[in-house]
Amino acid sequence: MVNRDFDRMLILGSFDGRNAERFAHPGRTIIAADAGFAFARASGGVQCDEDRLPFADASFDLVVSGGVLDSVNDLPGALALIRRILRPDGLFLAAFAGAGSLGWLKAAALTADNAASGGAVPRVHPQIDVRAAGDLLSRAGFTLQVADGERLSIGYGDPLRLLRDLRGMAAGNLLPSRKPVSRSWLDMFFGLFNEAAGPDRRLREIFEIIYLTGWAPGPDQPRPARRGSAVASLADALRRGD
Repeated sequence: MVNRDFDRMLILGSFDGRNAERFAHPGRTIIAADAGFAFARASGGVQCDEDRLPFADASFDLVVSGGVLDSVNDLPGALALIRRILRPDGLFLAAFAGAGSLGWLKAAALTADNAASGGAVPRVHPQIDVRAAGDLLSRAGFTLQVADGERLSIGYGDPLRLLRDLRGMAAGNLLPSRKPVSRSWLDMFFGLFNEAAGPDRRLREIFEIIYLTGWAPGPDQPRPARRGSAVASLADALRRGD
């Protein structure tokens, strides 16, 4: 949808290397980076944390991040670094799980924790919502920034399948918990699942995907008109519409 050529690209969250294949283009140099050693090695990329990028300023004209920024320790710092390594008028695209995800699981885990151990235990790492994500783009110095969200409804017939999916996504709590899951916790959890399941015995859980778009400042970008320079009245236009 962006009618531009990008000749030097960074992929943050390389996984097994297939992300780079999707963006391959004649004449384009693609650098892959991942915080995990195995993924970095599989993709032939660089192992690094997103908030400690080892790249020089203005190194890339396109940075794409898929599915990893929700677990970064210092997200404002990571976005600031991404902005710095972009060339003027370079593009940043990202997608990750947002705070609207896993509403049922969070409530069920809290209920089970209170019943089994008398207190809440963080089972899912903190997540960011769309509004805060947009604010962070502005704070990091991006222009023409856009933050949007999409909600996906996934049906589960087995609550353990949901937990296995989260482990497979590395979407559980990254901090060590001192209160492991007990038998009484699981009994409560399964009971809550059965109560919430629909007639088909499946539970619909929500995953919210947040999409971010931002540009590094450039001399040829469109800019808003100077404040106070308007020559037409919005009130008059609305009255004419009536």
